[in-house]
Amino acid sequence: MMSKNQNRISWALKIMTALIMLQSLFFKFSAAPESIYIFSVLGMEPWGRIGIGTLELIASVLILIPSATATGAALAIGLMSGAIYLHLMRLGIVVQNDSGQLFAYACIVLLCSLALLYFHRTQFFLIITKLKKKLF
Repeated sequence: MMSKNQNRISWALKIMTALIMLQSLFFKFSAAPESIYIFSVLGMEPWGRIGIGTLELIASVLILIPSATATGAALAIGLMSGAIYLHLMRLGIVVQNDSGQLFAYACIVLLCSLALLYFHRTQFFLIITKLKKKLF
C-alpha cells in the first residue's frame, strides 16, 4: 500500500508520462514531416510509425488506469528503451535540429516509467505470477 505522498508522486509521474507520449501521437498519426523523416531513416515508414504510435497510445491509457499502471509502465519502458537505443545507434541525439528534445523526452518517459514500475511493483509481480500460472 502506498502512502499519500507516494500516491501523489505516482499520479504526477503518470500524468507526465502519459502527456509526453500522447502529445507525440499528433506528429506520428498526422504524418508530420519530422516523424516521416525519423521512421524513413529507420526503414519503418509508415507501418512502424503507426504501430509504435498505437503502442504509445495503449501504454498511455494503461498508465492512467490504476489497475493497469504496471502493465502500461512496462510497455512504456520497452518502447522508450527502443527509442533511446535507436537515437544512440542510428538517429543521433539531435534529429533535424531539435536540440535533442525527442531524445530528452524519451529519457524522461523512461525514468518516469521505471519509477512507476517501482511504485507499482506489487501489481507487476502479481501480473507476472498470473502469467506464469497460465503458461506453465
